[in-house]
Amino acid sequence: MALGVFLGTLLVFLAIGVPIAFSLVICAVALMYFLNAFNPQIIAQNMVGGANNFPLLAIPFFMLAGEIMGKGGLSQYIVEFANLVVGRVRGGLGYAAILASMIFAGLSGAAVADTAAIGGILLPMMVNNGYGKARSTGLICASALLAPIIPPSLPMIILGVTTGLSIGDLFMVGLVPGVIMGLILMITWSFIVRKEGYDSRVSYTKEEAIKILKKSLPALVLPLIILIGIRFGVFTPTEAGSVAVVYAFLVSTLYYKELKAKDIPGIFVEAGKSTAVVVFVAAAAMAVAWLLTIAQIPDLVVSLFGGIVHKPLLLIFAINLLLLGVGMVMDITPAIMILAPVLFPLIKAAGIHPIYFGLIMVLNLVIGLITPPVGVVLYVGTGLSKISLTDLVKAILPFMLAEAISLLLFILFPDLVMIPFHLITGK
Repeated sequence: MALGVFLGTLLVFLAIGVPIAFSLVICAVALMYFLNAFNPQIIAQNMVGGANNFPLLAIPFFMLAGEIMGKGGLSQYIVEFANLVVGRVRGGLGYAAILASMIFAGLSGAAVADTAAIGGILLPMMVNNGYGKARSTGLICASALLAPIIPPSLPMIILGVTTGLSIGDLFMVGLVPGVIMGLILMITWSFIVRKEGYDSRVSYTKEEAIKILKKSLPALVLPLIILIGIRFGVFTPTEAGSVAVVYAFLVSTLYYKELKAKDIPGIFVEAGKSTAVVVFVAAAAMAVAWLLTIAQIPDLVVSLFGGIVHKPLLLIFAINLLLLGVGMVMDITPAIMILAPVLFPLIKAAGIHPIYFGLIMVLNLVIGLITPPVGVVLYVGTGLSKISLTDLVKAILPFMLAEAISLLLFILFPDLVMIPFHLITGK
């Protein structure tokens, strides 16, 4: 019954347009009334406790680094490098969008930031070269979903905070699957190129290529610094965020010389706004998660799925159907913070590796970022392209299918995830 109270309250308030953070607080109040234990102080304490978490500091650091990179020109040079690598093949700008998203994913960790940074540069180029605006926007939005998979990943930070799993391990487990997803998107794009007759190519002289390599090298080094530093214990994921900020600032001011003093206040304001939204939602979700635990919802879920606990593959499919439905109506941060405490006891009972399931869970919920009605990446895409949401959803369907196929591959063949993870981490 407690689960029904939670879901009913949440769906009603989301349906009437109440922001997700406030909807979650209202859900917490409703649950407390149902449990006959109403105490506003407990809700406030859990919200403060949820936000007052050291690993969460990585989020403002990476968001600030992303803002600095956007203003400092790093995203521009990443796009130019991607064009240099794959732009000369037929439909090269589309491949460049995917490759640029894969590289920028190693800098931002957020799909929305990836969409805005890459889309703002590549979308006009693609349209000017004869690509369909809706299809180009769909490709850019779908490619941006690599950002929460390839480290550093903000959803992985949230998952690590919620479950107590190593954030460093969660970062490392997404590296190879993120590359595989990028390759599957490229294969999908190759079929679309042939079907829709795109034939544009981008070529450079030797002198231009050398200039682009020199300009893009500092931007390409940052993801390597983050990955190597975390892998070998030089710094924690939280410290990696501060390293990214310092590096991006120095490169943008001293090397590219595109970041001006007048830009700095605006950068801090935008990063502060983005951080406030994420942390407020996380705090509200933490209060709800605590109440769900008090109401013994995790035990209820374990008992509901008890008949298939000893059939891990069937259990994974059942959970993924649940996650797909949740991802369509709830943003990824509250979904992780509410569902992870409920699902991970079940996963442990089934003997499924928690790091592996962490990747599956994040990838599944990430697909929700491009599914209506709450697909935030879709709304960023429509804002960039000025097309209707309906047209964008139609255009993004092949890429959505490609990412669903990626998810299915990782479910059916866990070794695609775990063998690279063991090789990278030595665990």
